[in-house]
Amino acid sequence: MVAASLRLPSLTSLLFPATTRYPSALRRTVFLRNRAASSGTTASPETKSDDVPRLRSDQAVTPRSQDFNAWYLDVIASAELADYGPVRGTMVIRPYGYAIWEAIQDYLNVKFKETGHSNMYFPQFIPYSFIEKEASHVEGFSPELALVTVGGGNELEEKLVVRPTSETIVNHMFTQWIHSYRDLPLMINQWANVTRWEMRTKPFIRTLEFLWQEGHTAHATPEEAENEAKQMIEIYTRFAFEQTAIPVITGRKSKLETFAGADTTYTIEAMMGDRKALQAGTSHNLGQNFSRAFGTQFQDENGERQHVWQTSWAVSTRFVGGIIMTHGDDTGLMLPPKIAPIQVVIVPIWKKDSEKTEVLSAASSVKEVLKTAGIRVKLDDTTERTAGWKFNFWEMKGVPIRIEIGPRDVSNSSVVVSRRDIPGKAGKVFGISMEPSTLVAYVKEKLDEIQLSLLEKAISFRDSNIVDVYSYDELKAAISSGKWARGPWSASDSDEQRVKEETGATIRCFPFEQTIGTKTCLMTGNPAEEVAIFARSY
Repeated sequence: MVAASLRLPSLTSLLFPATTRYPSALRRTVFLRNRAASSGTTASPETKSDDVPRLRSDQAVTPRSQDFNAWYLDVIASAELADYGPVRGTMVIRPYGYAIWEAIQDYLNVKFKETGHSNMYFPQFIPYSFIEKEASHVEGFSPELALVTVGGGNELEEKLVVRPTSETIVNHMFTQWIHSYRDLPLMINQWANVTRWEMRTKPFIRTLEFLWQEGHTAHATPEEAENEAKQMIEIYTRFAFEQTAIPVITGRKSKLETFAGADTTYTIEAMMGDRKALQAGTSHNLGQNFSRAFGTQFQDENGERQHVWQTSWAVSTRFVGGIIMTHGDDTGLMLPPKIAPIQVVIVPIWKKDSEKTEVLSAASSVKEVLKTAGIRVKLDDTTERTAGWKFNFWEMKGVPIRIEIGPRDVSNSSVVVSRRDIPGKAGKVFGISMEPSTLVAYVKEKLDEIQLSLLEKAISFRDSNIVDVYSYDELKAAISSGKWARGPWSASDSDEQRVKEETGATIRCFPFEQTIGTKTCLMTGNPAEEVAIFARSY
Protein backbone atom coordinates (compact mmCIF):
# COMPACT_ATOMS: atom_id res chain seq x y z
CA MET A 1 0.00 0.00 0.00
CA VAL A 2 1.11 3.55 -0.63
CA ALA A 3 0.74 6.36 1.89
CA ALA A 4 0.79 9.91 0.62
CA SER A 5 0.59 13.31 2.24
CA LEU A 6 -2.22 15.58 1.10
CA ARG A 7 -0.81 19.13 1.16
CA LEU A 8 -3.58 21.72 1.24
CA PRO A 9 -3.74 25.14 2.92
CA SER A 10 -5.72 24.79 6.14
CA LEU A 11 -6.01 25.40 9.82
CA THR A 12 -3.23 24.07 12.02
CA SER A 13 -4.18 20.90 13.84
CA LEU A 14 -5.46 21.98 17.19
CA LEU A 15 -4.44 18.93 19.14
CA PHE A 16 -0.78 19.27 18.23
CA PRO A 17 0.46 22.82 17.68
CA ALA A 18 3.76 23.38 15.88
CA THR A 19 7.09 22.90 17.59
CA THR A 20 10.78 22.62 16.85
CA ARG A 21 12.14 19.71 14.82
CA TYR A 22 14.15 17.00 16.44
CA PRO A 23 17.01 14.91 15.05
CA SER A 24 15.95 12.18 12.65
CA ALA A 25 17.44 9.30 14.59
CA LEU A 26 18.28 8.70 18.19
CA ARG A 27 20.81 6.07 19.20
CA ARG A 28 21.78 6.11 22.86
CA THR A 29 24.56 3.57 22.45
CA VAL A 30 26.20 5.49 19.64
CA PHE A 31 24.92 9.04 19.05
CA LEU A 32 22.03 11.32 18.24
CA ARG A 33 21.86 12.50 14.70
CA ASN A 34 20.87 16.05 13.90
CA ARG A 35 18.62 16.85 11.00
CA ALA A 36 20.51 18.58 8.24
CA ALA A 37 19.41 22.18 7.83
CA SER A 38 17.25 22.87 4.80
CA SER A 39 17.38 26.10 2.86
CA GLY A 40 13.88 27.44 3.36
CA THR A 41 12.14 24.16 2.55
CA THR A 42 10.52 21.52 4.71
CA ALA A 43 11.79 17.99 4.26
CA SER A 44 9.35 15.15 3.89
CA PRO A 45 9.38 12.54 6.67
CA GLU A 46 11.21 10.06 4.43
CA THR A 47 14.20 12.33 3.76
CA LYS A 48 17.57 11.10 5.01
CA SER A 49 19.83 13.26 7.16
CA ASP A 50 23.55 13.35 7.82
CA ASP A 51 24.84 11.71 10.98
CA VAL A 52 26.29 14.13 13.50
CA PRO A 53 27.68 12.97 16.89
CA ARG A 54 25.40 14.11 19.71
CA LEU A 55 25.40 11.77 22.68
CA ARG A 56 27.44 8.83 23.79
CA SER A 57 26.18 6.38 26.39
CA ASP A 58 29.03 7.21 28.75
CA GLN A 59 28.40 10.98 28.74
CA ALA A 60 26.15 13.03 31.01
CA VAL A 61 23.07 14.68 29.61
CA THR A 62 23.30 18.27 28.40
CA PRO A 63 22.46 20.61 31.31
CA ARG A 64 18.83 21.69 31.12
CA SER A 65 19.69 25.34 31.68
CA GLN A 66 22.21 25.26 28.84
CA ASP A 67 20.05 23.81 26.05
CA PHE A 68 16.55 22.64 26.96
CA ASN A 69 15.86 20.86 23.68
CA ALA A 70 19.19 19.01 23.69
CA TRP A 71 18.63 18.10 27.35
CA TYR A 72 15.19 16.70 26.52
CA LEU A 73 16.56 14.52 23.72
CA ASP A 74 19.48 13.38 25.86
CA VAL A 75 17.15 12.33 28.68
CA ILE A 76 14.99 10.31 26.29
CA ALA A 77 18.12 8.60 24.96
CA SER A 78 19.93 8.01 28.24
CA ALA A 79 16.84 6.96 30.21
CA GLU A 80 16.00 4.51 27.43
CA LEU A 81 12.51 5.90 26.95
CA ALA A 82 12.34 5.83 23.16
CA ASP A 83 14.26 5.46 19.92
CA TYR A 84 13.62 6.65 16.41
CA GLY A 85 12.01 4.43 13.80
CA PRO A 86 13.35 3.98 10.26
CA VAL A 87 10.76 6.41 8.84
CA ARG A 88 11.53 9.99 9.76
CA GLY A 89 9.10 11.29 12.36
CA THR A 90 8.24 7.88 13.80
CA MET A 91 9.20 6.71 17.26
CA VAL A 92 9.82 3.35 18.91
CA ILE A 93 8.71 3.49 22.53
CA ARG A 94 11.10 1.38 24.60
CA PRO A 95 9.97 -0.71 27.60
CA TYR A 96 10.74 1.93 30.24
CA GLY A 97 8.89 4.62 28.31
CA TYR A 98 6.01 2.29 27.56
CA ALA A 99 5.72 1.38 31.24
CA ILE A 100 4.96 5.05 31.96
CA TRP A 101 2.27 4.96 29.27
CA GLU A 102 0.88 1.79 30.86
CA ALA A 103 0.62 3.60 34.19
CA ILE A 104 -1.38 6.32 32.45
CA GLN A 105 -3.61 3.67 30.88
CA ASP A 106 -4.14 1.85 34.18
CA TYR A 107 -5.40 4.97 35.96
CA LEU A 108 -7.58 6.29 33.16
CA ASN A 109 -9.10 2.92 32.31
CA VAL A 110 -10.48 2.68 35.84
CA LYS A 111 -11.88 6.21 35.69
CA PHE A 112 -13.48 5.67 32.28
CA LYS A 113 -15.23 2.50 33.43
CA GLU A 114 -16.31 4.11 36.69
CA THR A 115 -18.08 6.79 34.65
CA GLY A 116 -19.91 4.30 32.43
CA HIS A 117 -17.64 4.02 29.38
CA SER A 118 -16.74 0.76 27.61
CA ASN A 119 -13.59 0.03 25.65
CA MET A 120 -13.82 -1.05 22.01
CA TYR A 121 -11.85 -0.71 18.80
CA PHE A 122 -12.42 0.84 15.36
CA PRO A 123 -10.45 0.16 12.13
CA GLN A 124 -7.53 2.45 11.38
CA PHE A 125 -8.49 2.74 7.70
CA ILE A 126 -11.24 5.28 7.04
CA PRO A 127 -12.86 6.03 3.65
CA TYR A 128 -11.82 9.48 2.46
CA SER A 129 -15.46 10.32 1.79
CA PHE A 130 -16.09 10.11 5.55
CA ILE A 131 -13.54 12.86 6.21
CA GLU A 132 -15.17 15.07 3.58
CA LYS A 133 -18.61 14.92 5.17
CA GLU A 134 -17.83 17.44 7.93
CA ALA A 135 -16.48 20.59 6.26
CA SER A 136 -14.43 22.12 9.09
CA HIS A 137 -13.05 18.68 9.98
CA VAL A 138 -11.59 18.05 6.53
CA GLU A 139 -10.23 21.60 6.42
CA GLY A 140 -8.54 21.14 9.78
CA PHE A 141 -6.93 17.77 9.05
CA SER A 142 -6.24 17.75 5.29
CA PRO A 143 -2.53 18.70 5.45
CA GLU A 144 -1.82 15.92 7.95
CA LEU A 145 -3.61 13.01 6.32
CA ALA A 146 -1.78 9.85 5.30
CA LEU A 147 -3.63 8.31 2.36
CA VAL A 148 -3.64 4.73 1.08
CA THR A 149 -4.21 4.58 -2.68
CA VAL A 150 -2.98 1.07 -3.54
CA GLY A 151 -3.90 -2.22 -1.88
CA GLY A 152 -3.06 -5.76 -2.95
CA GLY A 153 -1.23 -4.37 -5.96
CA ASN A 154 -4.34 -2.63 -7.29
CA GLU A 155 -5.46 0.98 -7.35
CA LEU A 156 -8.23 1.43 -4.78
CA GLU A 157 -11.62 2.66 -5.95
CA GLU A 158 -11.65 5.08 -3.02
CA LYS A 159 -8.55 6.26 -1.22
CA LEU A 160 -8.37 5.45 2.47
CA VAL A 161 -7.23 7.69 5.31
CA VAL A 162 -4.97 6.21 7.97
CA ARG A 163 -6.76 7.21 11.17
CA PRO A 164 -5.88 10.79 12.27
CA THR A 165 -8.82 10.70 14.73
CA SER A 166 -12.04 8.69 14.70
CA GLU A 167 -15.03 11.03 14.86
CA THR A 168 -16.06 10.16 11.30
CA ILE A 169 -15.91 6.37 11.48
CA VAL A 170 -17.45 6.44 14.96
CA ASN A 171 -20.42 8.37 13.61
CA HIS A 172 -20.78 5.96 10.72
CA MET A 173 -21.13 3.12 13.22
CA PHE A 174 -23.23 5.08 15.71
CA THR A 175 -25.75 5.65 12.90
CA GLN A 176 -26.16 1.88 12.65
CA TRP A 177 -26.36 1.29 16.41
CA ILE A 178 -28.52 4.19 17.59
CA HIS A 179 -32.23 4.10 16.77
CA SER A 180 -34.14 5.08 19.90
CA TYR A 181 -33.68 7.18 23.01
CA ARG A 182 -33.33 3.83 24.77
CA ASP A 183 -29.96 3.39 22.99
CA LEU A 184 -28.61 6.55 24.63
CA PRO A 185 -26.30 7.54 26.08
CA LEU A 186 -23.76 5.52 24.09
CA MET A 187 -20.32 5.98 25.66
CA ILE A 188 -17.20 4.26 24.36
CA ASN A 189 -13.43 4.63 24.44
CA GLN A 190 -10.64 3.13 22.39
CA TRP A 191 -6.90 2.84 22.97
CA ALA A 192 -5.29 3.14 19.57
CA ASN A 193 -2.58 4.57 17.37
CA VAL A 194 -3.21 7.54 15.10
CA THR A 195 -1.24 8.94 12.18
CA ARG A 196 -0.73 12.61 11.37
CA TRP A 197 1.76 13.49 8.66
CA GLU A 198 3.68 16.02 10.71
CA MET A 199 6.54 18.01 9.21
CA ARG A 200 7.97 19.27 12.50
CA THR A 201 8.36 16.52 15.02
CA LYS A 202 9.62 16.02 18.57
CA PRO A 203 9.64 12.67 20.42
CA PHE A 204 6.54 12.04 22.52
CA ILE A 205 5.32 15.59 21.86
CA ARG A 206 4.63 15.44 18.15
CA THR A 207 5.32 12.39 15.98
CA LEU A 208 4.04 10.93 12.72
CA GLU A 209 2.32 8.16 14.65
CA PHE A 210 1.43 8.22 18.33
CA LEU A 211 -0.65 6.36 20.88
CA TRP A 212 -3.69 7.73 22.63
CA GLN A 213 -7.10 7.03 24.02
CA GLU A 214 -10.07 8.66 22.37
CA GLY A 215 -13.49 8.66 23.95
CA HIS A 216 -16.69 9.16 21.97
CA THR A 217 -20.18 9.60 23.37
CA ALA A 218 -23.68 10.26 22.03
CA HIS A 219 -26.49 11.83 24.06
CA ALA A 220 -30.14 12.75 23.77
CA THR A 221 -29.76 16.35 24.96
CA PRO A 222 -27.21 19.16 24.65
CA GLU A 223 -27.04 19.42 28.45
CA GLU A 224 -25.94 15.78 28.74
CA ALA A 225 -23.22 16.30 26.13
CA GLU A 226 -21.95 19.44 27.85
CA ASN A 227 -21.87 17.69 31.22
CA GLU A 228 -19.96 14.79 29.68
CA ALA A 229 -17.35 17.05 28.05
CA LYS A 230 -16.75 18.84 31.35
CA GLN A 231 -16.70 15.59 33.34
CA MET A 232 -13.92 14.18 31.16
CA ILE A 233 -11.75 17.29 31.31
CA GLU A 234 -12.13 17.12 35.09
CA ILE A 235 -10.89 13.51 35.05
CA TYR A 236 -7.87 14.61 33.04
CA THR A 237 -7.26 17.48 35.45
CA ARG A 238 -7.30 15.20 38.48
CA PHE A 239 -5.03 12.74 36.72
CA ALA A 240 -2.52 15.49 35.93
CA PHE A 241 -2.45 16.80 39.50
CA GLU A 242 -2.74 13.57 41.48
CA GLN A 243 -0.74 11.12 39.36
CA THR A 244 1.78 13.11 37.32
CA ALA A 245 2.18 16.09 39.72
CA ILE A 246 1.64 18.47 36.81
CA PRO A 247 -0.45 21.51 37.87
CA VAL A 248 -2.38 22.07 34.67
CA ILE A 249 -4.66 25.03 34.08
CA THR A 250 -8.08 23.91 32.90
CA GLY A 251 -10.24 26.02 30.66
CA ARG A 252 -12.01 26.62 27.37
CA LYS A 253 -10.26 27.14 24.04
CA SER A 254 -10.87 30.25 21.96
CA LYS A 255 -12.86 29.94 18.73
CA LEU A 256 -9.65 29.93 16.67
CA GLU A 257 -8.15 27.18 18.80
CA THR A 258 -11.25 24.98 18.96
CA PHE A 259 -11.01 21.45 17.53
CA ALA A 260 -12.08 21.23 13.90
CA GLY A 261 -15.74 20.14 14.00
CA ALA A 262 -16.44 20.97 17.65
CA ASP A 263 -18.68 23.62 19.17
CA THR A 264 -16.48 23.93 22.26
CA THR A 265 -13.08 22.55 23.26
CA TYR A 266 -11.96 22.24 26.87
CA THR A 267 -8.26 21.81 27.58
CA ILE A 268 -5.64 21.21 30.24
CA GLU A 269 -2.56 23.39 29.71
CA ALA A 270 0.75 22.58 31.40
CA MET A 271 3.82 24.77 31.84
CA MET A 272 6.99 22.97 30.86
CA GLY A 273 10.44 23.61 32.32
CA ASP A 274 11.26 26.04 29.51
CA ARG A 275 7.98 27.87 30.25
CA LYS A 276 6.34 26.83 27.01
CA ALA A 277 2.78 25.57 27.20
CA LEU A 278 1.88 21.97 26.47
CA GLN A 279 -1.70 21.09 25.60
CA ALA A 280 -1.88 17.88 27.60
CA GLY A 281 -5.47 16.79 26.98
CA THR A 282 -8.69 17.98 25.40
CA SER A 283 -12.40 17.33 25.64
CA HIS A 284 -14.73 18.48 22.87
CA ASN A 285 -18.44 19.20 22.83
CA LEU A 286 -19.19 18.33 19.21
CA GLY A 287 -22.79 19.51 19.35
CA GLN A 288 -24.68 18.02 16.39
CA ASN A 289 -22.02 18.79 13.78
CA PHE A 290 -21.04 15.20 13.09
CA SER A 291 -24.49 13.70 13.70
CA ARG A 292 -25.98 16.02 11.08
CA ALA A 293 -23.19 15.24 8.63
CA PHE A 294 -23.68 11.48 9.07
CA GLY A 295 -27.41 11.41 9.80
CA THR A 296 -26.94 9.96 13.29
CA GLN A 297 -30.49 10.17 14.65
CA PHE A 298 -32.74 8.63 17.27
CA GLN A 299 -36.44 8.56 17.95
CA ASP A 300 -37.19 10.49 21.14
CA GLU A 301 -39.87 9.71 23.71
CA ASN A 302 -42.42 11.69 21.69
CA GLY A 303 -41.74 9.72 18.54
CA GLU A 304 -39.78 12.58 16.92
CA ARG A 305 -36.54 12.03 14.99
CA GLN A 306 -33.63 13.94 16.55
CA HIS A 307 -29.92 14.19 15.87
CA VAL A 308 -27.72 13.04 18.74
CA TRP A 309 -25.46 15.38 20.70
CA GLN A 310 -21.85 14.22 20.93
CA THR A 311 -18.48 14.55 22.64
CA SER A 312 -14.97 13.31 22.03
CA TRP A 313 -11.95 13.53 24.33
CA ALA A 314 -8.35 12.35 24.32
CA VAL A 315 -4.93 12.24 25.93
CA SER A 316 -1.88 10.74 24.27
CA THR A 317 1.72 9.70 24.75
CA ARG A 318 2.64 13.40 24.72
CA PHE A 319 1.82 13.21 28.44
CA VAL A 320 5.08 11.26 28.80
CA GLY A 321 6.92 14.19 27.25
CA GLY A 322 5.11 16.51 29.63
CA ILE A 323 6.30 14.52 32.64
CA ILE A 324 9.88 14.68 31.39
CA MET A 325 9.81 18.43 30.75
CA THR A 326 7.97 19.34 33.96
CA HIS A 327 10.06 17.49 36.53
CA GLY A 328 13.42 16.62 34.98
CA ASP A 329 16.67 18.28 36.06
CA ASP A 330 20.29 18.43 34.94
CA THR A 331 20.81 14.88 36.17
CA GLY A 332 18.03 13.52 33.98
CA LEU A 333 14.53 12.20 34.45
CA MET A 334 12.61 12.72 37.70
CA LEU A 335 9.44 10.66 37.97
CA PRO A 336 6.53 11.21 40.34
CA PRO A 337 6.22 7.99 42.39
CA LYS A 338 2.62 7.29 41.36
CA ILE A 339 3.59 7.14 37.69
CA ALA A 340 7.11 5.66 38.07
CA PRO A 341 7.60 2.13 36.66
CA ILE A 342 10.17 1.58 39.41
CA GLN A 343 9.53 3.38 42.69
CA VAL A 344 12.52 2.00 44.61
CA VAL A 345 15.83 0.64 43.36
CA ILE A 346 18.05 -1.35 45.71
CA VAL A 347 21.81 -1.14 45.16
CA PRO A 348 23.86 -3.70 47.13
CA ILE A 349 27.46 -2.69 47.87
CA TRP A 350 30.40 -4.92 48.73
CA LYS A 351 34.16 -4.89 48.25
CA LYS A 352 35.19 -8.40 49.22
CA ASP A 353 33.78 -11.64 47.87
CA SER A 354 33.21 -12.73 51.46
CA GLU A 355 30.73 -9.84 51.88
CA LYS A 356 28.79 -10.49 48.69
CA THR A 357 26.56 -13.34 49.85
CA GLU A 358 25.22 -11.70 53.01
CA VAL A 359 24.72 -8.33 51.30
CA LEU A 360 22.80 -9.87 48.38
CA SER A 361 20.74 -11.96 50.77
CA ALA A 362 19.76 -8.89 52.78
CA ALA A 363 19.01 -6.93 49.60
CA SER A 364 16.80 -9.75 48.31
CA SER A 365 14.91 -9.84 51.60
CA VAL A 366 14.32 -6.07 51.47
CA LYS A 367 13.11 -6.39 47.90
CA GLU A 368 10.55 -9.05 48.84
CA VAL A 369 9.32 -7.01 51.80
CA LEU A 370 8.71 -3.96 49.62
CA LYS A 371 7.24 -5.97 46.74
CA THR A 372 4.79 -7.69 49.10
CA ALA A 373 3.72 -4.24 50.31
CA GLY A 374 2.78 -3.27 46.76
CA ILE A 375 5.80 -1.09 46.07
CA ARG A 376 7.34 -1.31 42.59
CA VAL A 377 10.92 -2.27 43.39
CA LYS A 378 14.01 -3.41 41.49
CA LEU A 379 17.16 -5.02 42.85
CA ASP A 380 20.21 -4.07 40.78
CA ASP A 381 22.47 -7.00 41.58
CA THR A 382 24.48 -6.81 38.36
CA THR A 383 28.23 -7.13 38.81
CA GLU A 384 29.44 -5.41 35.63
CA ARG A 385 29.17 -1.86 37.02
CA THR A 386 30.30 -0.10 40.18
CA ALA A 387 27.88 1.13 42.82
CA GLY A 388 28.67 4.73 41.87
CA TRP A 389 27.77 4.06 38.23
CA LYS A 390 24.49 2.49 39.35
CA PHE A 391 23.69 5.50 41.53
CA ASN A 392 24.09 7.82 38.54
CA PHE A 393 22.22 5.52 36.18
CA TRP A 394 19.11 5.14 38.31
CA GLU A 395 19.10 8.83 39.19
CA MET A 396 19.16 9.59 35.47
CA LYS A 397 16.19 7.22 34.99
CA GLY A 398 14.27 9.16 37.61
CA VAL A 399 13.63 6.42 40.18
CA PRO A 400 12.19 8.24 43.24
CA ILE A 401 14.02 6.31 45.98
CA ARG A 402 17.32 4.45 46.12
CA ILE A 403 18.13 2.04 48.93
CA GLU A 404 21.79 1.23 49.57
CA ILE A 405 22.85 -1.86 51.52
CA GLY A 406 26.46 -2.60 52.44
CA PRO A 407 28.19 -4.91 54.97
CA ARG A 408 27.88 -2.39 57.81
CA ASP A 409 24.16 -1.93 57.07
CA VAL A 410 23.67 -5.70 57.19
CA SER A 411 25.39 -5.84 60.58
CA ASN A 412 23.14 -3.06 61.87
CA SER A 413 20.00 -4.45 60.21
CA SER A 414 19.50 -1.09 58.55
CA VAL A 415 19.60 0.57 55.12
CA VAL A 416 20.48 3.93 53.61
CA VAL A 417 17.66 5.72 51.79
CA SER A 418 18.27 8.43 49.15
CA ARG A 419 15.59 10.64 47.57
CA ARG A 420 15.84 11.52 43.88
CA ASP A 421 14.18 14.91 44.36
CA ILE A 422 16.73 16.08 46.95
CA PRO A 423 20.27 15.85 45.52
CA GLY A 424 23.36 14.88 47.47
CA LYS A 425 23.73 14.37 51.21
CA ALA A 426 20.62 16.42 52.00
CA GLY A 427 18.47 13.72 50.46
CA LYS A 428 20.23 10.77 52.10
CA VAL A 429 19.16 9.21 55.43
CA PHE A 430 21.21 6.55 57.23
CA GLY A 431 20.15 3.86 59.67
CA ILE A 432 16.60 3.10 58.53
CA SER A 433 15.61 -0.21 60.12
CA MET A 434 15.18 -3.30 57.93
CA GLU A 435 12.33 -4.44 60.14
CA PRO A 436 9.55 -4.95 57.58
CA SER A 437 6.77 -2.83 59.08
CA THR A 438 9.17 0.02 59.89
CA LEU A 439 10.83 -0.03 56.48
CA VAL A 440 7.58 -0.25 54.51
CA ALA A 441 6.00 2.60 56.49
CA TYR A 442 9.08 4.78 55.99
CA VAL A 443 9.35 4.13 52.26
CA LYS A 444 5.63 4.75 51.65
CA GLU A 445 5.83 7.98 53.64
CA LYS A 446 8.79 9.17 51.59
CA LEU A 447 7.09 8.27 48.30
CA ASP A 448 4.09 10.37 49.34
CA GLU A 449 6.39 13.23 50.34
CA ILE A 450 8.18 13.11 46.97
CA GLN A 451 4.88 13.10 45.08
CA LEU A 452 3.68 16.17 46.98
CA SER A 453 7.05 17.91 46.78
CA LEU A 454 7.15 17.60 42.99
CA LEU A 455 3.64 19.02 42.69
CA GLU A 456 4.37 21.93 45.02
CA LYS A 457 7.58 22.74 43.17
CA ALA A 458 5.76 22.68 39.82
CA ILE A 459 2.96 24.90 41.16
CA SER A 460 5.50 27.40 42.46
CA PHE A 461 7.32 27.43 39.12
CA ARG A 462 4.06 27.86 37.20
CA ASP A 463 2.71 30.66 39.36
CA SER A 464 5.98 32.59 39.36
CA ASN A 465 5.98 32.59 35.56
CA ILE A 466 2.44 33.86 34.92
CA VAL A 467 2.19 37.64 34.59
CA ASP A 468 -1.08 39.56 34.90
CA VAL A 469 -1.27 42.07 32.03
CA TYR A 470 -3.69 44.88 31.28
CA SER A 471 -2.45 46.21 27.93
CA TYR A 472 -1.09 44.79 24.69
CA ASP A 473 2.35 46.26 25.43
CA GLU A 474 2.40 44.44 28.77
CA LEU A 475 1.35 41.23 27.04
CA LYS A 476 4.16 41.54 24.50
CA ALA A 477 6.68 42.24 27.25
CA ALA A 478 5.60 39.17 29.22
CA ILE A 479 5.76 36.89 26.19
CA SER A 480 9.13 38.25 25.06
CA SER A 481 10.52 37.42 28.51
CA GLY A 482 9.37 33.82 28.06
CA LYS A 483 6.48 33.97 30.51
CA TRP A 484 2.73 33.37 30.27
CA ALA A 485 0.48 36.42 30.08
CA ARG A 486 -2.93 36.47 31.77
CA GLY A 487 -5.31 39.31 31.01
CA PRO A 488 -8.87 40.38 30.20
CA TRP A 489 -9.88 39.55 26.63
CA SER A 490 -12.94 40.21 24.48
CA ALA A 491 -11.22 41.10 21.22
CA SER A 492 -11.90 39.66 17.77
CA ASP A 493 -10.49 36.61 16.04
CA SER A 494 -8.37 38.92 13.89
CA ASP A 495 -6.92 40.54 17.01
CA GLU A 496 -6.11 37.09 18.36
CA GLN A 497 -4.39 36.23 15.09
CA ARG A 498 -2.43 39.46 15.31
CA VAL A 499 -1.13 38.49 18.75
CA LYS A 500 -0.01 35.14 17.35
CA GLU A 501 1.76 36.72 14.38
CA GLU A 502 3.49 39.44 16.40
CA THR A 503 4.45 37.49 19.54
CA GLY A 504 4.33 33.80 18.64
CA ALA A 505 1.85 33.28 21.48
CA THR A 506 -1.69 31.92 21.31
CA ILE A 507 -4.61 31.91 23.69
CA ARG A 508 -4.04 28.71 25.61
CA CYS A 509 -7.42 28.92 27.31
CA PHE A 510 -9.99 30.97 29.15
CA PRO A 511 -9.44 29.39 32.59
CA PHE A 512 -12.40 27.96 34.48
CA GLU A 513 -11.12 29.87 37.51
CA GLN A 514 -11.90 33.52 36.76
CA THR A 515 -11.52 36.65 38.85
CA ILE A 516 -14.69 38.44 39.90
CA GLY A 517 -15.38 42.04 38.89
CA THR A 518 -15.45 44.40 35.93
CA LYS A 519 -12.69 43.89 33.41
CA THR A 520 -11.39 45.85 30.42
CA CYS A 521 -10.03 44.07 27.35
CA LEU A 522 -6.28 44.51 27.16
CA MET A 523 -6.43 44.91 23.37
CA THR A 524 -9.54 47.00 22.67
CA GLY A 525 -10.44 48.70 25.94
CA ASN A 526 -13.94 47.28 25.69
CA PRO A 527 -15.66 45.46 28.56
CA ALA A 528 -14.43 41.87 29.02
CA GLU A 529 -16.12 39.09 30.93
CA GLU A 530 -13.11 36.74 31.06
CA VAL A 531 -9.36 36.66 31.34
CA ALA A 532 -7.38 34.58 28.86
CA ILE A 533 -3.94 33.03 29.15
CA PHE A 534 -1.46 33.60 26.33
CA ALA A 535 1.76 31.63 25.89
CA ARG A 536 4.11 30.19 23.34
CA SER A 537 3.56 26.49 23.07
CA TYR A 538 4.67 23.12 21.78
